[in-house]
Amino acid sequence: MNSVEAARTKYKQKMVRWGFMWALWAAILWGAWYVPGSAIWYEFPFTTLADTNAEYLTATAVITALNAISVLFFMFVWTGVLGKWKEYGRTLVQFRKITKWYFLAAIFGGPMAIFGSFLAIGYIGGIFAAVAALMYPIVGSILAYKWYGEKITRRAIIGIAAIIVGGIVVFAPGIIEEIQGSSSGAWLGYLGGLMAAIGWGVEGAIAGRALDVTDPDVGLTLRFTGEVFWWVAIILPFISIFMDAPVLKIILQTMTILPITWLLLAGITFGFCYVSWYKSFPLIGVGRGQAIGDLYGLFAIIFISIFTLTMPEWNFVLGALVVIIGGFVMFTEKRDEEEIRSVPSGSLTPSANKNNEEVI
Repeated sequence: MNSVEAARTKYKQKMVRWGFMWALWAAILWGAWYVPGSAIWYEFPFTTLADTNAEYLTATAVITALNAISVLFFMFVWTGVLGKWKEYGRTLVQFRKITKWYFLAAIFGGPMAIFGSFLAIGYIGGIFAAVAALMYPIVGSILAYKWYGEKITRRAIIGIAAIIVGGIVVFAPGIIEEIQGSSSGAWLGYLGGLMAAIGWGVEGAIAGRALDVTDPDVGLTLRFTGEVFWWVAIILPFISIFMDAPVLKIILQTMTILPITWLLLAGITFGFCYVSWYKSFPLIGVGRGQAIGDLYGLFAIIFISIFTLTMPEWNFVLGALVVIIGGFVMFTEKRDEEEIRSVPSGSLTPSANKNNEEVI
């Protein structure tokens, strides 16, 4: 191997290592988000909005919209600290070529995935909401392969499967308990969990198209700009006018110290979770970034245990071992011979596989 090839291999290995580190940070912060994301449901006025399905749906929409606004606030601060405001403006005006992808990703990530997750938390519980979304790497990996030829090796499949199985082992007892105690409208919670799994998977695949040519910090700020636009300009006014729901009243009642505190905590944890998540995609691929992000299930249990002063059960230990093994399997894959994608992200047709390892 000559010096150029050695330098290229070393650089590639370094980038992949950073990709896994970003994905791990996304998992940690994502797990932390479930504490304020669940706690907000125990504050006024949301504790009083449980009489009908319409009230629950309205409350979920308001919480999700305020969560998006909180995340966007921290993303604006982050963009300013990094000195990328000009880049944000230059990218924003490129709507037809770049920004449209982030606004489309915002639909699946916000009104679908995050709304669905809050819906699952409100109707069934945080444990169910967390495990329901564990399947999202499957959706993201398949779409990334179909749309721009991102490779899924046999070893990566084993790692993804192990992480998903480990997450299920961690949450299974709690899920059974919460399902047995769920309300009569629990089907909306199950629907919310399915929305979260599909939404986050689709979002990652869509965002991957723009991340190859966009700064991740700027792209993420655009993504939440899009989500806030959908909620404030279209969805909440629609709910208020056509469903005759007291949206503005609920928002005003939320403007007290405890709800605002939870929303700010949700904004900062979820915002920087997304920063890390998006940074990992160009480095290790959508499928791997999402699979390592699935470790959020373990960290959710850790943070909830700390917050509630309760010790984890045996299934947490077993599930942790399975998930860690899955991540190790993916991380130790031979990356010096592997390219993440076989074609540029703008193409929808995968090319022939040039590696020895079998891909889907």
